[in-house]
Amino acid sequence: MKSVSKTLASMAVAGLLFNTAVSAEPLEIGLLTPSPIADVGWSKALVDGVEAVKAKYGDDVNVNIIENIQEGPDADRIMNKMVGDGNKFLVLGSFGFMNAGLKLAKRNPDRTFIHASGYKTAKNFSPFTAKYYEGAYLMGMAAAELTKTKKLGVVSAFAIPELISTINGFTLGARSVDPEITVDVIWINSWFDPAKAQDSAKALLAGGADILFSNAQDTPSVVTVGEEGGAYVFNLNGSMKDYAPTKYLGVVKTDWAPFFVASVDAHLAGNFEGQNQWLGMKDDVVVVEDWNSDISEDMMARIKSTEAEIASGAKHVYDGPLVNQAGEEVIAAGQTLEDGAILGMDWHVEGVNSPLPK
Repeated sequence: MKSVSKTLASMAVAGLLFNTAVSAEPLEIGLLTPSPIADVGWSKALVDGVEAVKAKYGDDVNVNIIENIQEGPDADRIMNKMVGDGNKFLVLGSFGFMNAGLKLAKRNPDRTFIHASGYKTAKNFSPFTAKYYEGAYLMGMAAAELTKTKKLGVVSAFAIPELISTINGFTLGARSVDPEITVDVIWINSWFDPAKAQDSAKALLAGGADILFSNAQDTPSVVTVGEEGGAYVFNLNGSMKDYAPTKYLGVVKTDWAPFFVASVDAHLAGNFEGQNQWLGMKDDVVVVEDWNSDISEDMMARIKSTEAEIASGAKHVYDGPLVNQAGEEVIAAGQTLEDGAILGMDWHVEGVNSPLPK
């Protein structure tokens, strides 16, 4: 698998070819999101990535956005319409868009598709996934210093490998500081359900959690509950600090601009190659910021050192020994869980109390 940095290097020639690669008509770019576009959240991060393409190419691209489309027949119909409307480069923003999107890609080899969170590929179809677990590990370290109850809570969307691995990374980071810490998870089976997310966050607080993780919730619902309940809270994709001015632990931010721009460059140059894009800190896609000032200087130094080790490859979040919920060793000391196993993760590490949904 190529990293964004490698992809960008291979696309260096694209800038030289730009004047000949772009036709007289602007490139039509279609973005389909699973939730409303607001000032924060996953869909906003996707929009920001597409806007970076627009900033580079100006009037030579048109961006067409369809938001808040649930996975299922409606999404399939809308994807077909987007192709019929002339979009030549499509960004499919949710895991559940994968199968219909892949069929479209195979029927339309002149179009390029990039798809969020999936794992299937074709010549013109690339899934892209963030290594959220890298940033979540660092957040776990901070949480371990600040928790008084040693109970951490997670409000999570769907039990897909991307989010399971993020919870596991959070747990491993926390238990690297304090092995007595445990994590409870509530799965709400929605990317966008503010009321359910709030109720779940309140339930976790009632159960003793004093740190909350909003795992792929596209609203600040969990973040506001944390602030109101006096619990530190963090989230993925984009900063929600304004919603928790005192209790915001930080954000595991995703910056999709490098990958989106590189992919459009490749499309225009005619050498796009569909492949799994598994992107993290070393690719400048996963960025951890907005750290709370309550974290001690000593812990921040430890976090920054660990961050540098992860980004350089000197440390991997899933270095062994790793033990699952049942107490069984999954990875031995001296070994590292392979990317394919992380991309297909369907188990929790030791320390996570909640079972996975069946």
